[in-house]
Amino acid sequence: MATKRIAQSAVNWAAIAERVPEHQRQHFLAFKSRSDLYLRRAMSLPEKPPAINWDFYKQKVPVAGMVDEFKNKYSALNIPFPPDNVSGQIDAQEKAIKADIEKFKAESNARIENYKKELAHIAGLLPYDQMTMEDYRDAYPAEALDPINKPTFWPHTPEEQVDYVDKDAQPQGHH
Repeated sequence: MATKRIAQSAVNWAAIAERVPEHQRQHFLAFKSRSDLYLRRAMSLPEKPPAINWDFYKQKVPVAGMVDEFKNKYSALNIPFPPDNVSGQIDAQEKAIKADIEKFKAESNARIENYKKELAHIAGLLPYDQMTMEDYRDAYPAEALDPINKPTFWPHTPEEQVDYVDKDAQPQGHH
C-alpha cells in the first residue's frame, strides 16, 4: 500500500550516477544513502494512520461528553492542501528552457558542420612539415606573410609594425 505513495516519485539513481563527476562521488553516495534511509522509514509506516478507538477513551476518561466532543472536532477537522500557484510558472519556464535548448542544439549542429568542413580542408592539405611558404600562403592567405603586397618588419608581429595602434592603451596627457 505504501508503495503507491512513493512509486510516483521514484528516482533513477543509475542515470544520476552516470552524470556525477568523480570528485563528487562521495557526496552523491552520502545523499543517496540518506534518501534510501528516508524511503525505508516512509515505507515502514502505514498508508493511513490507525483509527482511533473512541470507545476505549470513553471508558477511561471520567469527564462525561469530553470524548464525544473531541471525536466531533476530530472528524470535523479538515486540513486543506495549499493551492498550486506555481505549476503554470514552472511549465512556462520549462517551455522557454526547451526552446533555448533546441536553439543551442541547432547552433551547435551548425558549428559542428563548419568544423567538419574545416577538418576536411585541413586533411586535404599537405602536412606542415612538407609545406613551403608558398603552399602555406595558398592554404592560409589571411595568416601568411606576403612580402610583396604587405611587407612587415621582423619579428612580423602586429605590435612591431609601423601603423600599429594599441587599442587598450590609455590616452597619455596632462591631468
